[in-house]
Amino acid sequence: MVGGTGGIGRAVALELAARGASLIVHGGSSRARLDSTLAEIAGVGAEASGFLLRIDRPSRIVERLSSLGPIDVLVVAFGPFIRKSLSATTAEDWENLALLDLALPGALASAVLPGMAARGWGRMLLFGGTGTDRVRPCRSNAAYASAKSALALLVKSLAAEGAPSGVGCVLVCPGFVDTEYLVGADKERARASAPGGLLLAPREIARPAVDLIAAEPCAASGAILSLDGGVSF
Repeated sequence: MVGGTGGIGRAVALELAARGASLIVHGGSSRARLDSTLAEIAGVGAEASGFLLRIDRPSRIVERLSSLGPIDVLVVAFGPFIRKSLSATTAEDWENLALLDLALPGALASAVLPGMAARGWGRMLLFGGTGTDRVRPCRSNAAYASAKSALALLVKSLAAEGAPSGVGCVLVCPGFVDTEYLVGADKERARASAPGGLLLAPREIARPAVDLIAAEPCAASGAILSLDGGVSF
């Protein structure tokens, strides 16, 4: 569970725990948030361990996988966001977003796919951004949206390669979600754009997302699912 201590990631971790999964939860920097998440998972009777790791490149966390044991379900709910026009987006911005919003989930998927295939079962759940289920112009976050939109090709490819071995992958593109990361002017901007002015709760994304990967067989494998309540741009 990469990015499992806050926002949608935490909600997915708790949803998986409520369904009986044993979890390994990654957190970025906050020991308090990691401990809180693990305590809440334990509170529903599930087993969980966790670790903190600042990720600045995919190889940092891929290197940790060998020490974690077999992974049957991979969830990647981590990735930076920036709001900048294209003319203000720097080379460093492009590198960071491409590495962490696209290369990171891709590298993790490549790392766990062989083991899942060998065991004859596996699931992956990746997260895009609001509106990145389709190609559209973006005035203020084109670099972020470019990386997130490319996840669609990754998920389709994973679904095709994994299908003969019982491995499924789904991409969820949430709408405007009321998390601790959405604050100040960004929160007001999101509320103004949200259908009915209502922000979604993280659990309203987590539950249908986990339903899709829990299904047997995984008929939704390869799906790019928009859970945004009808956002229009």
